[in-house]
Amino acid sequence: MTARIDVVVPTLDAAATLPRTLAGLAGAGCGLALDVTVSDGGSSDATADIARRSGARVIVTEPGRGGQLAAGAAAGEAPWLLFLHADTVLGDGWCDAVRQFVDEPDNATRAGHFRLRFDTTDRRARRVERLAAWRSRALGLPYGDQGLLIARAFYRQTGGFRPLPLMEDVDLVRRIGRRRLVALPADAVTSPRRYERDGWTRRPLRNLTCLTLYLAGAPLPVVQRLYGR
Repeated sequence: MTARIDVVVPTLDAAATLPRTLAGLAGAGCGLALDVTVSDGGSSDATADIARRSGARVIVTEPGRGGQLAAGAAAGEAPWLLFLHADTVLGDGWCDAVRQFVDEPDNATRAGHFRLRFDTTDRRARRVERLAAWRSRALGLPYGDQGLLIARAFYRQTGGFRPLPLMEDVDLVRRIGRRRLVALPADAVTSPRRYERDGWTRRPLRNLTCLTLYLAGAPLPVVQRLYGR
């Protein structure tokens, strides 16, 4: 039986990266039927036009990734949801990995995430990838750039994405719980732009500081100012 999945991609001025993300989903095959929703936060570039030309549904919301993700999920009705960032391309074998996950009955109350990979040959990226794998495995904190695959019923049961300007991914996976998160055997190949701009040491340290402040209960506007864009 074909598995129906609503893919939700939040965007804001993502014209430079969105075509590759959507192209990676086109013609998925392997028993998957994908319905893509681009949830746009008011882009001033060609993001919406690119999405429509690809055949995706486009909805326009207030900017803020948590709210955009929630609105995108609400726009569809497929029994499974796959959340994916607009600068991420799923790597080889992702379709089979997703199919195997949704075919397993026990995964109706679990969520899957991909392995983080950066689209660069820079050796410093490999260190950050290993840190992300450890964080996901030991702490149960995969980030949004690793994607999230979850049954719609379980998504609703957990309360779904909250309208947060950032840390919406951490907020949701903490409610899912470490023991109900599964690493999928495929990569989420992500743009290294922020790391190349801010530094392969400084950016992870900034992310860690933001996470620590958030978990300690710091006001989100404070965390957001430190995080930047």
